[in-house]
Amino acid sequence: MPTLTNGTWVLIADGEKALFLRNDLDAINPDLNVVRLEEQDNPSTREQGANRPGRQADTAAGQRSAMEDTDWHALAKDRFADEMADLLYKYAQKGAFDRIVLVAPAPVLGEMRGKLHKEVTGRVVAELTKDLTNHPLDEVEKLLKAELDPKL
Repeated sequence: MPTLTNGTWVLIADGEKALFLRNDLDAINPDLNVVRLEEQDNPSTREQGANRPGRQADTAAGQRSAMEDTDWHALAKDRFADEMADLLYKYAQKGAFDRIVLVAPAPVLGEMRGKLHKEVTGRVVAELTKDLTNHPLDEVEKLLKAELDPKL
């Protein structure tokens, strides 16, 4: 059975931006339309950190070692994946979709997969480890059709 049937949702995410799309036609001629767009302002860790990394005294007299600074950028990406998983759960509870395709780079997909509620995981029909957030929708349609339903 084709993956991109009418009404199938597609979530395209990269840790800072997410597109919730719905296929309004069929697998042969996918027509993806934006249901929701989520973006997160996530500057680099250097821009987010307020202070220099801390230092701690070593056991030898007069020596100090630098402590590793928190990676705020990575933490924000993890939180964003959590938020997308929560949004998907809310949409699933409302019956907004019966089938969904998840498209994201491997780290984001892995983080999100670990947070998805079973009500959402039961509706996932495919996962693609790709970053398509900055592609035009017509190109995304072609890429997904070729990747998910190559026989069509």
